[in-house]
Amino acid sequence: MSDDTDARGPRTFGRRTMLRGAALSAATPLLPGTLPTAAAAPAVRRAAPAAGAATFRWLGTAGWRIDVSGRTVLFDPYVTRFPTGLFAGAFDRATRLCTDEAAVRERVGRPELVLVSHSHWDHLADVPYIAASTGARVVGTETTYHLLVALGVDPAQISVVKGGEVLDFDGIVVEVVASLHSRNKQRAYFAPGRLAGPPPARPETIGDLPEGDTLAYQVTAGDGGPSAFLMGASDFGERAARGLRPDLAMVAVPTSASTHRYVPRLLAALGDPDVVVPVHWDDFERPLDLPPRTDPSADLDAFAAQVRRESPATRVVVPDYRTLYGADMRPVS
Repeated sequence: MSDDTDARGPRTFGRRTMLRGAALSAATPLLPGTLPTAAAAPAVRRAAPAAGAATFRWLGTAGWRIDVSGRTVLFDPYVTRFPTGLFAGAFDRATRLCTDEAAVRERVGRPELVLVSHSHWDHLADVPYIAASTGARVVGTETTYHLLVALGVDPAQISVVKGGEVLDFDGIVVEVVASLHSRNKQRAYFAPGRLAGPPPARPETIGDLPEGDTLAYQVTAGDGGPSAFLMGASDFGERAARGLRPDLAMVAVPTSASTHRYVPRLLAALGDPDVVVPVHWDDFERPLDLPPRTDPSADLDAFAAQVRRESPATRVVVPDYRTLYGADMRPVS
Protein backbone atom coordinates (compact mmCIF):
# COMPACT_ATOMS: atom_id res chain seq x y z
CA MET A 1 0.00 0.00 0.00
CA SER A 2 0.98 3.67 -0.12
CA ASP A 3 3.17 4.55 2.82
CA ASP A 4 2.10 8.14 3.45
CA THR A 5 0.23 7.08 6.58
CA ASP A 6 1.79 9.85 8.64
CA ALA A 7 -0.19 12.37 6.60
CA ARG A 8 -3.37 10.32 6.33
CA GLY A 9 -3.75 8.58 10.04
CA PRO A 10 13.60 -12.16 -21.25
CA ARG A 11 15.94 -9.45 -22.03
CA THR A 12 15.28 -12.58 -23.93
CA PHE A 13 17.53 -15.46 -24.34
CA GLY A 14 17.07 -15.88 -28.05
CA ARG A 15 14.26 -13.49 -28.89
CA ARG A 16 13.17 -11.34 -25.99
CA THR A 17 10.86 -13.97 -24.66
CA MET A 18 12.50 -14.24 -21.30
CA LEU A 19 10.99 -12.08 -18.61
CA ARG A 20 12.48 -8.72 -18.61
CA GLY A 21 11.11 -7.93 -16.91
CA ALA A 22 1.82 3.90 -8.12
CA ALA A 23 -0.96 14.62 -9.04
CA LEU A 24 -3.58 15.50 -10.76
CA SER A 25 -6.31 17.08 -8.68
CA ALA A 26 -7.69 14.56 -6.21
CA ALA A 27 -11.16 15.40 -7.45
CA THR A 28 -10.37 15.01 -11.13
CA PRO A 29 -10.94 11.61 -12.77
CA LEU A 30 -8.33 10.58 -15.29
CA LEU A 31 -9.20 9.48 -18.78
CA PRO A 32 -7.38 6.58 -20.42
CA GLY A 33 -4.65 7.44 -22.85
CA THR A 34 -1.09 8.44 -23.35
CA LEU A 35 0.61 11.46 -21.88
CA PRO A 36 2.44 13.56 -24.48
CA THR A 37 6.16 12.99 -24.58
CA ALA A 38 9.02 15.26 -25.42
CA ALA A 39 10.77 14.87 -28.73
CA ALA A 40 12.60 11.58 -28.66
CA ALA A 41 16.34 11.66 -28.56
CA PRO A 42 18.06 9.42 -31.10
CA ALA A 43 18.04 5.93 -29.66
CA VAL A 44 18.10 2.34 -30.72
CA ARG A 45 14.71 0.95 -29.83
CA ARG A 46 13.77 -2.67 -29.40
CA ALA A 47 11.37 -4.32 -31.80
CA ALA A 48 7.76 -3.74 -30.77
CA PRO A 49 5.88 -6.80 -29.44
CA ALA A 50 3.14 -8.31 -31.53
CA ALA A 51 -0.02 -6.29 -30.90
CA GLY A 52 -2.22 -9.37 -30.54
CA ALA A 53 0.12 -11.31 -28.25
CA ALA A 54 -1.55 -10.30 -24.98
CA THR A 55 -4.07 -7.98 -23.41
CA PHE A 56 -3.73 -6.03 -20.19
CA ARG A 57 -6.44 -4.68 -17.90
CA TRP A 58 -5.59 -2.52 -14.88
CA LEU A 59 -7.40 -3.68 -11.74
CA GLY A 60 -6.52 -0.51 -9.85
CA THR A 61 -3.85 -0.05 -7.18
CA ALA A 62 -0.96 -2.19 -8.48
CA GLY A 63 -3.18 -4.93 -9.88
CA TRP A 64 -3.25 -6.34 -13.41
CA ARG A 65 -5.07 -8.98 -15.39
CA ILE A 66 -2.99 -10.32 -18.28
CA ASP A 67 -4.64 -12.57 -20.87
CA VAL A 68 -2.59 -14.63 -23.30
CA SER A 69 -4.32 -17.00 -25.75
CA GLY A 70 -7.16 -17.76 -23.39
CA ARG A 71 -4.93 -18.00 -20.32
CA THR A 72 -5.14 -15.49 -17.46
CA VAL A 73 -2.42 -14.27 -15.11
CA LEU A 74 -3.22 -11.91 -12.24
CA PHE A 75 -0.86 -9.63 -10.35
CA ASP A 76 -1.87 -8.19 -6.95
CA PRO A 77 -5.59 -8.44 -7.70
CA TYR A 78 -7.43 -6.21 -5.21
CA VAL A 79 -10.95 -5.62 -6.48
CA THR A 80 -13.10 -5.29 -3.34
CA ARG A 81 -11.58 -1.93 -2.31
CA PHE A 82 -13.33 -1.72 1.06
CA PRO A 83 -13.03 1.49 3.13
CA THR A 84 -10.39 1.74 5.85
CA GLY A 85 -10.47 5.51 6.38
CA LEU A 86 -7.07 5.84 4.70
CA PHE A 87 -8.15 8.48 2.21
CA ALA A 88 -10.38 10.30 4.73
CA GLY A 89 -7.65 10.90 7.31
CA ALA A 90 -9.04 8.33 9.76
CA PHE A 91 -7.11 5.14 8.96
CA ASP A 92 -8.26 2.17 11.05
CA ARG A 93 -5.94 -0.83 11.24
CA ALA A 94 -8.78 -2.79 12.85
CA THR A 95 -10.83 -2.68 9.63
CA ARG A 96 -12.08 -6.19 8.99
CA LEU A 97 -11.06 -8.08 5.88
CA CYS A 98 -13.83 -8.79 3.40
CA THR A 99 -14.28 -9.78 -0.24
CA ASP A 100 -16.95 -8.68 -2.72
CA GLU A 101 -17.20 -12.03 -4.44
CA ALA A 102 -19.43 -10.83 -7.29
CA ALA A 103 -17.10 -7.95 -8.13
CA VAL A 104 -14.11 -10.26 -8.06
CA ARG A 105 -15.75 -12.84 -10.31
CA GLU A 106 -16.72 -10.14 -12.79
CA ARG A 107 -13.16 -8.92 -13.25
CA VAL A 108 -10.69 -11.76 -12.78
CA GLY A 109 -12.07 -14.51 -15.00
CA ARG A 110 -10.55 -17.95 -14.49
CA PRO A 111 -6.90 -17.28 -13.71
CA GLU A 112 -4.41 -20.07 -13.66
CA LEU A 113 -1.74 -17.98 -11.96
CA VAL A 114 -1.78 -15.24 -9.30
CA LEU A 115 1.42 -13.32 -8.55
CA VAL A 116 1.57 -11.48 -5.21
CA SER A 117 4.15 -8.78 -4.53
CA HIS A 118 3.61 -8.53 -0.77
CA SER A 119 1.01 -9.19 1.89
CA HIS A 120 -0.65 -5.86 2.69
CA TRP A 121 -4.42 -5.97 2.27
CA ASP A 122 -4.55 -3.85 -0.89
CA HIS A 123 -2.56 -6.59 -2.62
CA LEU A 124 -3.62 -9.79 -0.83
CA ALA A 125 -7.16 -9.41 0.53
CA ASP A 126 -8.98 -10.92 -2.47
CA VAL A 127 -6.39 -13.62 -3.18
CA PRO A 128 -7.78 -16.25 -0.76
CA TYR A 129 -11.17 -16.16 -2.48
CA ILE A 130 -9.63 -16.20 -5.95
CA ALA A 131 -7.40 -19.15 -5.10
CA ALA A 132 -10.19 -21.13 -3.44
CA SER A 133 -12.78 -20.47 -6.15
CA THR A 134 -10.58 -20.97 -9.23
CA GLY A 135 -7.83 -23.34 -8.15
CA ALA A 136 -5.22 -20.86 -9.41
CA ARG A 137 -1.61 -21.29 -8.39
CA VAL A 138 -0.36 -18.44 -6.18
CA VAL A 139 3.25 -17.28 -6.21
CA GLY A 140 4.53 -15.19 -3.31
CA THR A 141 6.77 -14.89 -0.27
CA GLU A 142 6.91 -17.17 2.74
CA THR A 143 4.80 -14.63 4.65
CA THR A 144 2.19 -14.69 1.89
CA TYR A 145 2.20 -18.48 2.09
CA HIS A 146 1.54 -18.59 5.84
CA LEU A 147 -1.20 -15.95 5.66
CA LEU A 148 -2.99 -17.65 2.77
CA VAL A 149 -2.89 -21.05 4.44
CA ALA A 150 -4.33 -19.48 7.60
CA LEU A 151 -7.07 -18.00 5.40
CA GLY A 152 -8.01 -21.40 4.02
CA VAL A 153 -5.96 -21.75 0.82
CA ASP A 154 -4.66 -25.22 0.02
CA PRO A 155 -0.88 -25.19 0.65
CA ALA A 156 -0.39 -27.26 -2.50
CA GLN A 157 -1.58 -24.28 -4.57
CA ILE A 158 1.11 -21.93 -3.31
CA SER A 159 4.66 -21.57 -4.65
CA VAL A 160 7.03 -19.79 -2.25
CA VAL A 161 9.70 -17.66 -3.95
CA LYS A 162 12.47 -15.35 -2.77
CA GLY A 163 13.70 -13.52 -5.86
CA GLY A 164 15.91 -14.74 -8.65
CA GLU A 165 13.69 -17.64 -9.72
CA VAL A 166 12.78 -17.97 -13.40
CA LEU A 167 9.63 -20.07 -13.67
CA ASP A 168 8.12 -21.45 -16.87
CA PHE A 169 4.36 -21.95 -16.68
CA ASP A 170 3.90 -23.80 -19.97
CA GLY A 171 5.18 -20.90 -22.06
CA ILE A 172 4.38 -18.01 -19.77
CA VAL A 173 7.69 -17.20 -18.12
CA VAL A 174 7.81 -15.47 -14.75
CA GLU A 175 11.03 -14.02 -13.41
CA VAL A 176 10.86 -13.23 -9.71
CA VAL A 177 12.73 -10.07 -8.72
CA ALA A 178 13.73 -9.34 -5.13
CA SER A 179 12.38 -5.86 -4.42
CA LEU A 180 11.56 -3.34 -1.70
CA HIS A 181 8.48 -1.71 -0.24
CA SER A 182 8.11 2.06 -0.35
CA ARG A 183 8.58 4.18 2.76
CA ASN A 184 6.83 7.17 4.25
CA LYS A 185 8.22 10.65 4.84
CA GLN A 186 10.00 9.42 7.96
CA ARG A 187 11.69 6.77 5.79
CA ALA A 188 9.86 4.06 7.72
CA TYR A 189 8.02 1.06 6.34
CA PHE A 190 4.29 0.64 6.79
CA ALA A 191 3.29 -2.52 8.68
CA PRO A 192 6.60 -4.35 8.32
CA GLY A 193 7.24 -7.85 9.55
CA ARG A 194 7.65 -11.41 8.32
CA LEU A 195 6.12 -14.73 9.20
CA ALA A 196 8.35 -17.80 9.40
CA GLY A 197 5.44 -19.92 10.54
CA PRO A 198 1.65 -19.79 10.86
CA PRO A 199 0.18 -16.62 12.38
CA PRO A 200 -1.10 -17.01 15.96
CA ALA A 201 -4.71 -16.78 14.76
CA ARG A 202 -6.63 -16.52 11.52
CA PRO A 203 -6.16 -13.00 10.10
CA GLU A 204 -9.32 -10.98 10.53
CA THR A 205 -8.26 -7.35 10.06
CA ILE A 206 -5.96 -5.41 7.78
CA GLY A 207 -3.60 -5.00 10.73
CA ASP A 208 -3.15 -8.77 10.75
CA LEU A 209 -1.40 -8.64 7.36
CA PRO A 210 2.27 -7.62 7.61
CA GLU A 211 4.27 -6.79 4.49
CA GLY A 212 6.42 -9.89 4.61
CA ASP A 213 9.05 -8.61 2.16
CA THR A 214 8.26 -7.34 -1.32
CA LEU A 215 8.79 -8.85 -4.76
CA ALA A 216 8.47 -7.59 -8.30
CA TYR A 217 7.84 -9.84 -11.28
CA GLN A 218 8.68 -9.78 -14.93
CA VAL A 219 6.24 -11.72 -17.05
CA THR A 220 6.78 -12.67 -20.65
CA ALA A 221 3.41 -13.28 -22.22
CA GLY A 222 4.02 -16.14 -24.59
CA ASP A 223 6.36 -16.40 -27.55
CA GLY A 224 5.22 -13.11 -29.08
CA GLY A 225 5.75 -11.05 -25.95
CA PRO A 226 5.58 -8.54 -24.51
CA SER A 227 7.61 -8.64 -21.34
CA ALA A 228 6.06 -6.67 -18.49
CA PHE A 229 7.80 -5.59 -15.28
CA LEU A 230 5.22 -5.46 -12.48
CA MET A 231 5.76 -3.50 -9.26
CA GLY A 232 3.64 -3.58 -6.12
CA ALA A 233 5.37 -0.74 -4.26
CA SER A 234 7.44 2.32 -5.09
CA ASP A 235 10.96 1.13 -4.40
CA PHE A 236 13.20 -1.53 -5.89
CA GLY A 237 16.50 -3.33 -5.60
CA GLU A 238 18.67 -1.65 -8.20
CA ARG A 239 21.03 -4.57 -8.68
CA ALA A 240 18.19 -7.10 -8.90
CA ALA A 241 16.39 -5.03 -11.55
CA ARG A 242 19.43 -4.19 -13.64
CA GLY A 243 19.41 -5.72 -17.10
CA LEU A 244 15.78 -6.87 -17.17
CA ARG A 245 14.93 -4.62 -20.16
CA PRO A 246 11.12 -5.05 -20.24
CA ASP A 247 8.91 -3.81 -23.05
CA LEU A 248 6.42 -2.48 -20.48
CA ALA A 249 7.12 -1.28 -16.94
CA MET A 250 4.20 -0.93 -14.55
CA VAL A 251 5.83 1.47 -12.09
CA ALA A 252 4.40 2.43 -8.69
CA VAL A 253 4.18 6.20 -8.15
CA PRO A 254 5.88 7.28 -4.91
CA THR A 255 4.09 9.25 -2.22
CA SER A 256 7.27 10.60 -0.67
CA ALA A 257 10.78 11.52 -1.75
CA SER A 258 12.41 9.04 0.63
CA THR A 259 13.97 6.95 -2.14
CA HIS A 260 17.00 8.65 -3.65
CA ARG A 261 16.56 9.39 -7.41
CA TYR A 262 13.83 6.76 -7.67
CA VAL A 263 12.79 7.36 -11.29
CA PRO A 264 16.19 7.88 -12.96
CA ARG A 265 17.75 4.94 -11.15
CA LEU A 266 14.84 2.64 -11.98
CA LEU A 267 14.68 3.60 -15.64
CA ALA A 268 18.42 3.16 -16.03
CA ALA A 269 18.33 -0.25 -14.35
CA LEU A 270 15.49 -1.38 -16.63
CA GLY A 271 17.15 -0.07 -19.78
CA ASP A 272 14.61 2.69 -20.55
CA PRO A 273 11.47 0.63 -21.25
CA ASP A 274 9.42 1.31 -24.37
CA VAL A 275 6.36 2.08 -22.22
CA VAL A 276 6.00 3.15 -18.58
CA VAL A 277 2.59 2.73 -16.97
CA PRO A 278 2.13 4.52 -13.63
CA VAL A 279 0.28 2.45 -11.01
CA HIS A 280 -0.63 2.68 -7.33
CA TRP A 281 -1.55 6.38 -7.68
CA ASP A 282 -5.31 5.92 -7.34
CA ASP A 283 -7.74 6.10 -4.43
CA PHE A 284 -8.13 2.36 -3.95
CA GLU A 285 -11.17 2.68 -1.70
CA ARG A 286 -13.21 4.03 -4.61
CA PRO A 287 -15.17 1.36 -6.56
CA LEU A 288 -13.72 0.15 -9.84
CA ASP A 289 -16.92 1.02 -11.71
CA LEU A 290 -16.13 4.71 -11.13
CA PRO A 291 -13.35 6.60 -12.94
CA PRO A 292 -9.95 6.59 -11.22
CA ARG A 293 -9.29 9.39 -8.77
CA THR A 294 -5.78 10.24 -7.64
CA ASP A 295 -4.39 9.71 -4.19
CA PRO A 296 -3.68 13.31 -3.08
CA SER A 297 -0.21 12.32 -1.89
CA ALA A 298 0.82 10.83 -5.26
CA ASP A 299 2.04 13.49 -7.70
CA LEU A 300 1.22 11.78 -10.97
CA ASP A 301 2.02 14.77 -13.15
CA ALA A 302 5.48 15.17 -11.65
CA PHE A 303 6.17 11.47 -11.99
CA ALA A 304 5.20 11.44 -15.68
CA ALA A 305 7.27 14.55 -16.36
CA GLN A 306 10.29 12.98 -14.73
CA VAL A 307 9.95 9.82 -16.82
CA ARG A 308 9.77 11.93 -19.99
CA ARG A 309 12.80 13.93 -18.94
CA GLU A 310 14.93 10.91 -18.05
CA SER A 311 13.88 8.73 -21.00
CA PRO A 312 12.47 10.86 -23.86
CA ALA A 313 11.84 7.87 -26.11
CA THR A 314 9.69 6.16 -23.49
CA ARG A 315 5.92 6.49 -23.89
CA VAL A 316 3.93 7.12 -20.68
CA VAL A 317 0.46 5.57 -20.55
CA VAL A 318 -1.87 6.52 -17.69
CA PRO A 319 -4.21 3.54 -17.33
CA ASP A 320 -7.92 3.48 -16.74
CA TYR A 321 -9.96 0.72 -15.10
CA ARG A 322 -12.41 0.57 -17.98
CA THR A 323 -9.94 0.19 -20.84
CA LEU A 324 -8.51 -2.99 -22.31
CA TYR A 325 -4.96 -2.57 -23.61
CA GLY A 326 -2.99 -4.52 -26.15
CA ALA A 327 0.59 -5.69 -25.97
CA ASP A 328 1.81 -2.18 -26.79
CA MET A 329 -0.47 -0.62 -24.12
CA ARG A 330 -2.69 1.02 -26.71
CA PRO A 331 -6.45 0.67 -26.20
CA VAL A 332 -8.10 -2.34 -27.81
CA SER A 333 -11.49 -1.64 -29.37
